[in-house]
Amino acid sequence: MFNINKIKMAKKEKTAITIDDKEYFYEDLTQEQQTIVNHISDLQRKIQSSEFNLQQLSFGKDAFVEVLKKALEDITEQKQ
Repeated sequence: MFNINKIKMAKKEKTAITIDDKEYFYEDLTQEQQTIVNHISDLQRKIQSSEFNLQQLSFGKDAFVEVLKKALEDITEQKQ
């Protein structure tokens, strides 16, 4: 589990990162660790966006299949 939350601490805002139920502060991490966290956050956003796009694509495909079925039914009815 990976989670990021902003926490205000004595006039300073720190970003809490929870990994496997253990909390770390982004500002206390090394530059390399911060870069890794940034990659993880970016990948999470991309995954969410891809899942959203997949829903849209699936819905669109299903809609076109239904339109095609209707068009084929219309052709069949016209021939009879």
